[in-house]
Amino acid sequence: MEGRDFIITGLQSWDIPIGSNAIDIAREISANNRVLYVNSAIDIMTLYRNKPTPETKSRLEVLKKQREPLRKISDTLWVLDFPFWIWSVNELPDGFLFDFINKINNRKTFNYIKKTAGELQFRDPVHFNDNDIYRSFYGKEFLKPALSVYYRRDNLSPMGYWKKHAERLEPLLIQKSDVVVCNSPQLADFARTYNPRSYDVGQGVDLSAYNTALEFKTPENVERIPAPRIGYIGDINSLRLDADLIFELAKSKPDYSFIMIGNEDNLFASHALHSLKNVHFLGSIPKKMVPAYMSSLNVCLNPQLVNEITIGNYPRKVDEYLAMGKPVIATKTGTMELFREHAYLCSSLAEYQDAVERALMEESPEGRRERILFAQSHTWENNVANIYKYIREFLT
Repeated sequence: MEGRDFIITGLQSWDIPIGSNAIDIAREISANNRVLYVNSAIDIMTLYRNKPTPETKSRLEVLKKQREPLRKISDTLWVLDFPFWIWSVNELPDGFLFDFINKINNRKTFNYIKKTAGELQFRDPVHFNDNDIYRSFYGKEFLKPALSVYYRRDNLSPMGYWKKHAERLEPLLIQKSDVVVCNSPQLADFARTYNPRSYDVGQGVDLSAYNTALEFKTPENVERIPAPRIGYIGDINSLRLDADLIFELAKSKPDYSFIMIGNEDNLFASHALHSLKNVHFLGSIPKKMVPAYMSSLNVCLNPQLVNEITIGNYPRKVDEYLAMGKPVIATKTGTMELFREHAYLCSSLAEYQDAVERALMEESPEGRRERILFAQSHTWENNVANIYKYIREFLT
């Protein structure tokens, strides 16, 4: 697809320090089309209650008139921040009052988006909504795009922030969207019950930094940890990871080192895992250092809990692990079945214990090559090509 205009709204700021599907999709689309990427407006509660973060810094500067709202990233890609705040709505009771205030917010933001798009001379844009159930709920009504695409990459309804309103609103948003694209079969199956034009388009991953041809120096804080090293890199979140499973696994393998890299939530920070001498929590690391840390591991883990949040979740980190040629052990879910020929999938502690031994014993140059080739098939180019396919079908 070439020569079209796209407006992308969603949950993740352009300035977020971690990987983002929406940002990677925006970059890929902008290779042949024009893209206006919109950072969500800051609500008044965030403005006054929360400390500034790297991802809110630019938005706060625009609010204070220290920066222009529109940033040009390339000749075909712009990022928009709002020079105003919106009302906080999430704590409102579900129903009329929430809908009334949320619609006011939507009208204000999309009118500004429409004005900016007009100044950029956008014509008949495609609106791509990245899982933004509240702030983009009325995008189709106010923006009046040539096509509205809802991108469902997570089941948000069970999560704390979204519990009150998402269960009612997301089916309505799916129903009125022209096309729904999802990054796993399970998420698409749910969407298809409300909109037959719902499709699994798979997942893309930017693997340019995960290149085994590059030489990576083992970080000092890993070098002093004895091998074999079994590790996890990512958000250490008890909603998604099974802390008790990791504890029992590490306790049963005292001669192996278990390394956890990332920010811990409160449950993990106070968990008995910290009492085990062979478990090492290294904290958060810069994104650019992830490949070096990953390279230093002998086996990589994705020990997910199986729940409403994770059952349809596509774990990008597994592709990154595989791209580095690493043996991967992960909890078995419907989505993880996509990796069954290239990863050890487990449903119990005993299976995890067996998989650790097999992963270390069965490692071979051939297996390493196969894992790398498989991961490299999951490019953003292929992923966006699938999205284009369903956009074309609707437009024609």
